[in-house]
Amino acid sequence: MTKTQRKWILVTVITVFLAFLAVSVHHNIKYQLGNKPDFEISHHDQYVKNGIMVFCYHRILAPNDMVKFDERVSPNSQFHDFNVNLPAFKSQMNYLQTHHIKVISMPQMIKMVEKRKPIHGRYVTITFDDIDRTMIDNALPVLLKHHYPFTDSIITGNTGWYKQGTKLATWPAILKMKKRAGKLATFAVHTNRMHYLVDNGTPVFNLPGNYMRFKRDYATSQDVLKEKIGYKSPIFTYPYGSGTPMVEKFLASRPGLKVILTLNDGIVTDHSDLKETPRVIINHNSWPSVTKWIRQ
Repeated sequence: MTKTQRKWILVTVITVFLAFLAVSVHHNIKYQLGNKPDFEISHHDQYVKNGIMVFCYHRILAPNDMVKFDERVSPNSQFHDFNVNLPAFKSQMNYLQTHHIKVISMPQMIKMVEKRKPIHGRYVTITFDDIDRTMIDNALPVLLKHHYPFTDSIITGNTGWYKQGTKLATWPAILKMKKRAGKLATFAVHTNRMHYLVDNGTPVFNLPGNYMRFKRDYATSQDVLKEKIGYKSPIFTYPYGSGTPMVEKFLASRPGLKVILTLNDGIVTDHSDLKETPRVIINHNSWPSVTKWIRQ
């Protein structure tokens, strides 16, 4: 057997193995995702004609070959639930423009709700959690093109970290982005160093024994943001979507804190309590239900 023949046999074996792996994992993905929440907005919310929908994004991935492969075969639910590829993100932003949906900033949303006057029409507020590098590299140019305001929630003590495939933006990158975006950018705190789960899947800040630690962590996150950005934020974003009643009560009593972003279902209206602001995780599964709300 010649060297060339051996090479082609090896290539064939590897190709067959990868094809088998892709098919096998694809079936596994369908099973796993089929038993998870699809993040669609509720049927009721799809028919709310007047209000503000708060979008929640995490990572906006460039459409390279590795990302495309991972999209097809990765069994990691977070990859599918919390990632949007760049072509889809561009399409979503174009969709908002085409359908004349006004994208407003978080400060604008606060003013509209605080007036307690009926909100007429449909609005969108865009938020990003964690501030992965992909938000700056991929999402920012699209937002600037459309002149869309956005809110970035920063884990102030974890900037620059690389964890589980996520490369969080460094402070120099965040400050450069802030300069480019100008008034389009608003910043929120997303804890300082308490954005993780403990062994049983509970957010660490929700453990009763960590209550005092969380209070200190919150104060630190605001101090760091003021040092780096120049102001303390009126916005806190829950990691993992919500807190215990004790945590909720503490945050609700913080001076100057006007908005607490959750992952509860709902549309913001003039009757909403912004200390329990609902958001919609935008991904491949939730977007079709969002378009129903937009088109009504």
